[in-house]
Amino acid sequence: MVCGAIPEKGIDAMTGVGVDDDIPLSERKTVTDFCYLLDKSKQLFNGLRDLPQYGHKQWQSYFGRTFDVYTKLWKFQQQHRQVLDSRYGLKRWQIGEVASKIGQLYYHYYLRTSETSYLNEAFSFYSAIRQRSYYYQVNKEDRPELVVKKLRYYARYIVVCLLLNKMDLVKVLVKELSEEIEGYTQRFNTEDQLEWNLVLQEVAAFVEADPVLVLNDDNVVVITSNRLQEGGVPQLEQGMVVGQLTLTDALIVGNCNNQVKFSELTIDMFRMLQALEREPVNLATQNTKPGTLEPTEKPAKRENPHKYLLYKPTFSQLYTFLSASFKELPANSVLLIYLSATGVFPTGRPDLEGPYDSGGVLTSSNRDVVNGETNQKKNQAQKEMHCLHPGDLFPFTRKPLFVIVDSSNSTAYKNFSNLFGQPLVCLLSPTVYPQSMQDQSQRGSLFTLFLYCPLVAFLYVCGLTSMRQGLWEKAQELLQKAYRDIGQLLTHSPAVDQAYLQFYGDEFLRLLLLRFVFCSAVMRLHKLFRESRSFPESFPPLPRQETVESSVLQRHVLELATMLDVQSLFYSNTTTDHY
Repeated sequence: MVCGAIPEKGIDAMTGVGVDDDIPLSERKTVTDFCYLLDKSKQLFNGLRDLPQYGHKQWQSYFGRTFDVYTKLWKFQQQHRQVLDSRYGLKRWQIGEVASKIGQLYYHYYLRTSETSYLNEAFSFYSAIRQRSYYYQVNKEDRPELVVKKLRYYARYIVVCLLLNKMDLVKVLVKELSEEIEGYTQRFNTEDQLEWNLVLQEVAAFVEADPVLVLNDDNVVVITSNRLQEGGVPQLEQGMVVGQLTLTDALIVGNCNNQVKFSELTIDMFRMLQALEREPVNLATQNTKPGTLEPTEKPAKRENPHKYLLYKPTFSQLYTFLSASFKELPANSVLLIYLSATGVFPTGRPDLEGPYDSGGVLTSSNRDVVNGETNQKKNQAQKEMHCLHPGDLFPFTRKPLFVIVDSSNSTAYKNFSNLFGQPLVCLLSPTVYPQSMQDQSQRGSLFTLFLYCPLVAFLYVCGLTSMRQGLWEKAQELLQKAYRDIGQLLTHSPAVDQAYLQFYGDEFLRLLLLRFVFCSAVMRLHKLFRESRSFPESFPPLPRQETVESSVLQRHVLELATMLDVQSLFYSNTTTDHY
């Protein structure tokens, strides 16, 4: 019911004029106050769309005001439910709509701050809507727009559950959403049936994207989290001299052709954003009482780097976000750029080797995509407009920059120039994978999988699709030993560029570096990876003999292969020249 409508009993909510003289003045005021709060909350919520998506400062006060009004509205409807039921005709779906907006607020606050505790808050409100059946009566009303609100609520709830790795619940919600969509399309002759069926297909593909299942003794799937956990990264050795830099901002860009996606989040983006987060803590148990909205209470220190999620951004959008992030980057902070995108290959003269002559990655859609690659027509003199060239990033090397490129043309960034002497590292994916592994590219890149969960990636390249929980835990312990040794290789070798040491002090960057070296070692030992193009590279280059081809690291890889009984897939004689 719109606030301007006149309830069957009660008052005209717009004017406050009595319709029935028997209604006490206090109850009239209750309805008027409720309508005011409801209208104000909708105005503020709608205004969120107009806020810039980049930058840290412009939006905080606006979010604070919005949360404040929704806090008052939520408490008000709880305290005056009886009056609102009888005098205003408040329906349960209207309470559900308020709760859903609060869930959205928390989710968007998470996107703005990257603090996973707010994901838990979004989850608690979405969960309450379902448990209390706020939307149950919607199907009985002859209003398709209300059913669409319910469907959208389900889609948003599923996104939050995916981000919290609540996969069992996701499957239940998908089943419920499927039934709701079927009922909606049968009852109303709608034009959006295909769109909603596509939503179902996307989320189903997202859930099935993980190539390996961990099973307990009862053959039940165990959900594992790949966010940074306490003790999950090797500690710095006493007296080790590393940089004091902190990863503060991350741009996560996704534009891989045909890759699984849901809600403008490709599977590669989804994995990388979790690799840059700590395990969530439930804020409600720390700072707030359940049912209250207090997002302004911040942790003592920022738990996670702030992230921008950019799905298929145009060049101008990407540059705007980059510039805003660069501008607000504090001292001793690092900007990370992650690019998961289709390669754009050079079309000009092969003898030219400038920062704009080796191609780059395509950040936004293009019609000339053939077999996942972008090829410019030979008679076309101009370069692709939405290609991000290495030279485009040169201005941002004025501050510490950490770049990850997962693309078929990642090597365009191999000859990156460090013009300003600031710490700079580029981790570059293989450009060609063995044929048997290319078939699965739509379920996410193997390189990003290694950076997200090295053990799952290792099992995948070994052709294993499931693993017992006990063996999984033993393999993880072995992996931790490998990380410790990789850390010593990186920090003790005088041949390793100082940029790596500058970034090594940050836990997130340290873990990414360790996983990158492990990934490189695995691919160099695996018999299917025969071409040099199938190995990751980096800028500045790492000394191979002292890092990715170290006999210490190779022993760890072979020990892991033996534990999993797949040692025949790897070169056991580590001195064999198979590179």
